[in-house]
Amino acid sequence: MKKRIFVISVLLLMVILFLVFLFIKSKEVKITFKKNIEIEINEKVYNTDYIKSLKNGKIKSKKKTIDTSFLGIKKIKVVIVDYFGHDKTYSYSVKIVDTEKPKIECKKEITITLGDNIDLLKDVKVTDNSNEEIVATVDGDYDLKKAGTYKLNYVAKDKSGNEAKEEFILIIKEKPVEKVVVNNPDKTFTTSKGFKGYTKNGLTYIDGYLIANKTYSLPSSYNPGLDSKTKAQANIMFADAKKEGLNIYLSSGFRSYNTQKNLYNNYVARDGQAAADTYSARPGYSEHQTGLAFDVNQINSSFDNSNEAKWLSDNAHKYGFILRYPKGKTNETGYQYESWHFRYVGTDLAGKLYNGGNWITMESYFGITSKYS
Repeated sequence: MKKRIFVISVLLLMVILFLVFLFIKSKEVKITFKKNIEIEINEKVYNTDYIKSLKNGKIKSKKKTIDTSFLGIKKIKVVIVDYFGHDKTYSYSVKIVDTEKPKIECKKEITITLGDNIDLLKDVKVTDNSNEEIVATVDGDYDLKKAGTYKLNYVAKDKSGNEAKEEFILIIKEKPVEKVVVNNPDKTFTTSKGFKGYTKNGLTYIDGYLIANKTYSLPSSYNPGLDSKTKAQANIMFADAKKEGLNIYLSSGFRSYNTQKNLYNNYVARDGQAAADTYSARPGYSEHQTGLAFDVNQINSSFDNSNEAKWLSDNAHKYGFILRYPKGKTNETGYQYESWHFRYVGTDLAGKLYNGGNWITMESYFGITSKYS
């Protein structure tokens, strides 16, 4: 009888223990987290944001911001209080990534004039979720010395390789050349070298010679064509040179105000005004408009060391011509050396300016300037 009671007692205890086990088991914390969690760098999220489900427990941890300031895998911890008041720490992993492109704030259209200095990046602002300092670049071909409309892009790229582009238009306008207002009122004067001069109807003469340089302009209406005496003497000079086996020919003679205007504006568009002013006259200031000057052969430095250039430099004065812009005299004439440009002044003055081969400029001889006002 006692044995039976003992067996029954043992069995009953086992049942009770099993029921207790089942009860405890049913009260275990059951927590699951979201899978494959990716968080953008510097995104504001909390450690409890990624709990998918929670049973038989309460979150003990305070809601904490996850540090997302760097890229990579990060382990996040959460403390849970179970049914019986015990604490237990659970963890899960997140991946901090950067998939967002930088943001570019910029002007969509920029308009400048030839010769203007421009920093295309001055007003460009780049921001990025990574908080890194990013400097934009300009993508596309453009030429600040050439007028036109250029479609370009600002480009910004972060360290993760995310690239942003913003299109903008750069408009480069030609610098307008204002019509010459004749600033040579009728008057008489004496130069620093004692020569008598006068201005009448916008034309300035010194010692009887018509002057056109950066100081003394011509009216836009002045249109005499190539002077007949100049043309005749040039033909004689060219013919005599031919007898010596040289080939000299007229390349550019008389130019009207409008012709010079178009030519000068093209140079400005190509090289900028400051550069153009060293080798091309502004409309109304060109000696070609007098009808007394011309260019020969190649109108560039390739002519400088030719036999034709040397012969002209040594003989042009015999026919009444001067080398108008000699080498090393830019500070006097306002223009660079031009071995191809000659001006008719007659044999008397030409012989004086020839000066044994060391050419004197009209500016130095007469005591006048050549500077734009």
